[in-house]
Amino acid sequence: MKITACAVSLNVEDVPASSAFLRDHFGFQEAMAADGFASLTRDDLGMNVVFLRRGLETLPEDQRDDHARGLILAFEVDDLEGELARLEGEGVTVTMPLTEEEWGERAFQVRDPNGVIVQLVDWKGGAPA
Repeated sequence: MKITACAVSLNVEDVPASSAFLRDHFGFQEAMAADGFASLTRDDLGMNVVFLRRGLETLPEDQRDDHARGLILAFEVDDLEGELARLEGEGVTVTMPLTEEEWGERAFQVRDPNGVIVQLVDWKGGAPA
């Protein structure tokens, strides 16, 4: 098998709202869009984020009403504190404050207008010796 691309698809109520959130606050661009669908990309990310409108008839019937609950869309960044300050300055509500886990992960979270969790993370904290 040869994998040529990667994407994560999330079912949401309001595709344009989630798309705008990633464009406005995280530098994504829409690669493709249609009624009930948007595929977003960044040049430095090896995958697309796809939003599908809940109830879309092109989805299998048992998936149409699913929502992206429980999923965390995590992005590793170089300047976690700088990104936190930038997002707060843009009026984005932080839903999980900057935390550091004992294994060295540092992260904070925000939510898009559809409730999709976006987590920014780095590994600069050190795991205990």
